[in-house]
Amino acid sequence: MATVPNPDHVRVPTHLSAADLQHALDELDVKIQTLHRRAHATVAGSTATYQQHAEALEAKRARLLAKLHQATTTSADTKATASATEPGVWDEIRRGVDNLRQDLRDLL
Repeated sequence: MATVPNPDHVRVPTHLSAADLQHALDELDVKIQTLHRRAHATVAGSTATYQQHAEALEAKRARLLAKLHQATTTSADTKATASATEPGVWDEIRRGVDNLRQDLRDLL
């Protein structure tokens, strides 16, 4: 006897890259569409649980989409932080080179 997944208890993978999350979303879209088609094709009053499975997968899809949005936001923040720290690093390198030039001038 098959059990119907509860949308509140659907687990979402925690360690996926943005590309893996997008791939999982695409696969879920295909599964959801198939289940909706099957639900529409079944006879009214049937014991088939296609609609409940589709609802559970839609809940999982929403959670994956939220995780994808969070991952892309985090990667954008990381890139912004990296570009913000780069000028500090380059300024430090430039100061080091200038200090070396000054030391060479003092020696000559």
